[in-house]
Amino acid sequence: MIATLSGALMVRDAGRIVIETGGVGYEVLIPLSTYYRLPQLGDRVALEIRQVVREDALMLYGFSSATEKRAFDLLMSVQHVGPKLALAILSVLAPEELVAAIGKGDVERIDAVPGVGPKVAERVVRELRDKVADLKLAAPSSSTANGHLRAVPNGNGTGQPAGPADEAVSALVNLGMKPMEAKRTVDAVIAADVGAAGNPEIMIRKSLAVLLGEK
Repeated sequence: MIATLSGALMVRDAGRIVIETGGVGYEVLIPLSTYYRLPQLGDRVALEIRQVVREDALMLYGFSSATEKRAFDLLMSVQHVGPKLALAILSVLAPEELVAAIGKGDVERIDAVPGVGPKVAERVVRELRDKVADLKLAAPSSSTANGHLRAVPNGNGTGQPAGPADEAVSALVNLGMKPMEAKRTVDAVIAADVGAAGNPEIMIRKSLAVLLGEK
């Protein structure tokens, strides 16, 4: 069972990275919270890993902290929450925000995550209410990762250029939003804040805030 993975960051996309170690490239699926903290391509990265074995696949899911990994495990214990949905929830809600939503019974906040739906959101609140207290809410600052300042990505992780707005739209689509809806949301964010246009992280965060009904 793979518990951690470290090596050179060879591919960096909003929901997928490749870490090369010992001459082998490992594909790792990640939430946006981890994506925000990644170093630059070619730099060393170290992640907590949850290995999920299915009948037809062996998948690796990576997290920038043990807290995120534990939150992922708890979400996976909820009926009808698989790895993809668990990543989507953690992409929108940091562990401490998830704990707060569950503690307050804030079903609507969890339901706002693309792909969740009210029934699943209710299950998350009901089934995890007595389990989230053991989460150690000491997640690293969003400005650092692996001891280094995080650089804002300026490509699609594969060496091919991609505009910041395209990258933001791609990230939202990976979360389950429809392409047109994602584009409309990003366009609205840019229209409201022209300064956000050059930074995909800001566009993603502001777009997710729109989904959650925040200012």
